[in-house]
Amino acid sequence: MARFELKLPKMGESVAEATITNWLKEVGDRIEADEAVLEIATDKVDSEVPSEVSGVLIEQLFGKDDLVQVGQTIAIIETEGDAPAETKVEETAVPVAAAEIEKTIEAVKETVSAPQDFTTSDKFFSPLVKNIAKEEGVSIAELDSIQGSGKDGRVTKEDILKYVEDRKAGVVQAPKVVEEAPKATVETAKTVQTPEPAAQKSQQAVPVSVNGGDEIIEMDRMRKLISGYMVASVQTSAHVQSFIEVDVTNIVKWRDKVKTAFEKREGEKLTFTPIMMEAVAKALKDFPGMNISVDGEYIIKKKNINLGMAAALPNGNLIVPVIKNADQLNLVGMAKAVNDLGNRAKAGKLKPDDTQGGTYTVTNVGTFGSVFGTPIINQPQVGILALGAIRKVPAVIETPEGDFIGIRQKMFLSHSYDHRVVDGALGGSFVKRVAEYLEAFDVDRDF
Repeated sequence: MARFELKLPKMGESVAEATITNWLKEVGDRIEADEAVLEIATDKVDSEVPSEVSGVLIEQLFGKDDLVQVGQTIAIIETEGDAPAETKVEETAVPVAAAEIEKTIEAVKETVSAPQDFTTSDKFFSPLVKNIAKEEGVSIAELDSIQGSGKDGRVTKEDILKYVEDRKAGVVQAPKVVEEAPKATVETAKTVQTPEPAAQKSQQAVPVSVNGGDEIIEMDRMRKLISGYMVASVQTSAHVQSFIEVDVTNIVKWRDKVKTAFEKREGEKLTFTPIMMEAVAKALKDFPGMNISVDGEYIIKKKNINLGMAAALPNGNLIVPVIKNADQLNLVGMAKAVNDLGNRAKAGKLKPDDTQGGTYTVTNVGTFGSVFGTPIINQPQVGILALGAIRKVPAVIETPEGDFIGIRQKMFLSHSYDHRVVDGALGGSFVKRVAEYLEAFDVDRDF
């Protein structure tokens, strides 16, 4: 018999940690090779961790909701025969060393407290800051005491990491969680009320149906994350919108003409989205000032054009997978990338790295019949474009013989941009360039 260490696999270039959301196998369960053992979640994507070997699960080193670093051992599986060389545990190990390891594990378990209740604080903390606080054992009182360098005094990643470093070096002292209450006199005792425990406050904060007919549903993990991202974005960026109407009659005619042949030759459906994404990628090359991000008081000019596209998840929530180096793709490549990410999003098969590295985002509000919208910027990007529904409308058509009214296919582009770093001239010129590329679409082009 041998023991195999199941480690948290590398999930992408920029993904360093994940949270365990559910154990699919319990201690004592039989596991087959490539069978899922547990479910994990990063900031944006949920996925499963399969076993590399067949055997019996004999130990879970982390519990539900624990934060785990990439490469950390999360479970021990007992296998028949020899385990792979890099994970084989020597049976001849010194018993004293094993005993010390057990003591260390128990000590860690004892020091891990119940999940922090961040609702007891009046401050806003990002999901990343909360995860670091949980991992480093930083209390709510300590978080409240940190002077944040972010907007409106918000605590940033750098702030909490600096605090943790200073605390380990003894430069700062953790504030006492419980302070001695001042002695009350007989007169003041009448006015002093015992504060309610946080648990009671939480229970009282839960909305109650007056007539008993309403249903109260707690947000799922993804919706809570989305909620936090949206609020943080509005608090961070000065959102401004520009709108422009585009005549896409030539695009509609061309797609109707080639979509059957396209699907037959490429094995992919041709939607309007890749055509729009192609135009956006070209415009970003023309206006690199839109392909940037903001880090405090610094502007980061992005070398690559990585387009995010809003896609639906199985539970109805939205996620933004990223098309890397979108400006280097032709229309066929763009269609394949759009369909691949969209299909994997619907099936819940996206990988964490699929949602990383975006430099600009496009969302198709026209899918739901909206003429235009005012989307919220996907931080730390500085712009997002909403594609409205394509509609047949009467329009004035100019000809050498004179103007006349005709039926045209038109849509609105809604551009939200961060007015901290993008002024109206750049924001308006960019969306106008996208419109120009769409209206100049060659109806005789090949795909």
